[in-house]
Amino acid sequence: MNIVVVGLSHKTAPVEVREKLTFPTEKIGEALYNLKSYPGIDESAILSTCNRVEICAVVKNTIDGFKGINEFLISREPSLDHSGLVPHLYFYSSKDAIRHIFRVASSVDSLVVGEPQILGQFKDAFESAQIHKSIGIVLNKILKKAIFVAKRVRTETRISESAVSVSYAAVELAKKIFGSLEGKVIMLVGAGEMAELAARHLIGSGVKDVIITTRNFEKAVELATEFKGRPIKFDEHTKGMAEADIIICSTGAPTYIIRADDVKEAIHKRKNRPIFLIDISVPRNIEPKVNDIDNVYLYNIDDLQTVVAANIKEREREAGQAEEIISEEVETTSRWLKSLEVVPTIVALKNKAEEIRRSELEKSLSRLGRLTETERQTVEVLTSSIINKLLHAPLVSLKHEASSENGSTYIEAARRLFNLDKDIPRHNHKKWGEEDMLKEDEGQIIKDGEKA
Repeated sequence: MNIVVVGLSHKTAPVEVREKLTFPTEKIGEALYNLKSYPGIDESAILSTCNRVEICAVVKNTIDGFKGINEFLISREPSLDHSGLVPHLYFYSSKDAIRHIFRVASSVDSLVVGEPQILGQFKDAFESAQIHKSIGIVLNKILKKAIFVAKRVRTETRISESAVSVSYAAVELAKKIFGSLEGKVIMLVGAGEMAELAARHLIGSGVKDVIITTRNFEKAVELATEFKGRPIKFDEHTKGMAEADIIICSTGAPTYIIRADDVKEAIHKRKNRPIFLIDISVPRNIEPKVNDIDNVYLYNIDDLQTVVAANIKEREREAGQAEEIISEEVETTSRWLKSLEVVPTIVALKNKAEEIRRSELEKSLSRLGRLTETERQTVEVLTSSIINKLLHAPLVSLKHEASSENGSTYIEAARRLFNLDKDIPRHNHKKWGEEDMLKEDEGQIIKDGEKA
């Protein structure tokens, strides 16, 4: 068995390509079902977001697996032929595939490093694969492990703590100035996209009272309804400033519309209670001299972007620590995965031993004559016990050595020693299968893997 990942992301494909391969939530089940029909694909899961489309799979053969998934993706969008799609795809297998899955879930591979949305999207992909029964023991374990790794990264690093958007940086600065934002009043002057987004973040942080003024009064009324705020006419915005703890300015005006004298008057009416002003306008709409007034804090777009840049660097530093955690967990998971290579050999050895036991027992019973049911069961238990005790030590040793650097050598030696590659007579009794083996020994085989 081999783990593979095939996909494209914001790093490898433009949005016009990504959007053609997006899997709507309601179509994931059908897509997973279709993917099963491609030869050699045993397990699969699909992660589809605005920034990436990825297929994680367990395949019998890596090359055939890559080919099958590639064909599946092309079949979804006729306008993308082989030459139009393949240059945008990335392919990972084995340990590299596991590492990539862990990095994606931990938001280390995201457009914005440390963003929290990807983990929720990853969990949704995992749940869809479970619901539609497209994953088995192997991929189930790896995806569970990825979620565990992502949580560990968030717990042990500060990768998601610092603001990396202009609008959110404004909120974080407001919190530093006021402590709590509960009960604070914000005033929107203009209604640029970033200003609206900042207002939404502020409301999410506890602000309840919103004053809105724009040149288009109807727009102000519309936003006031959405934010449960109060609209005022644009030429009256200086009158509303005295009420506001936080003023966000974002208009298309070519000059200053909030001047130092306006702010001095507002501060006087507020009895020197602080005012936080955010000027997201380009060109600036708030006179820079405002920042010289006591208890007034003015930040423009460049100030906020400087904060964002510093925070991005901080996240990148934290990402280095996250990579160390990921590498540690990749090694653990790789050992677990490698240990699964021994399962077919253990299954074959158990089955061969059972074949021999059953064959010899039937010969002996025919010579012993008529036995009572109790006597027959006693002989059955005796022979089974001998076989199990005889195999116990070699199987434990084989499981242990399978995850070592020379694991393949031990597995090959066992197959040769017990002549497992030759056919042996088949009798009418239940055989061990790989699925049985995986389920029976899961706790032991993966004891070096995650327990979460």
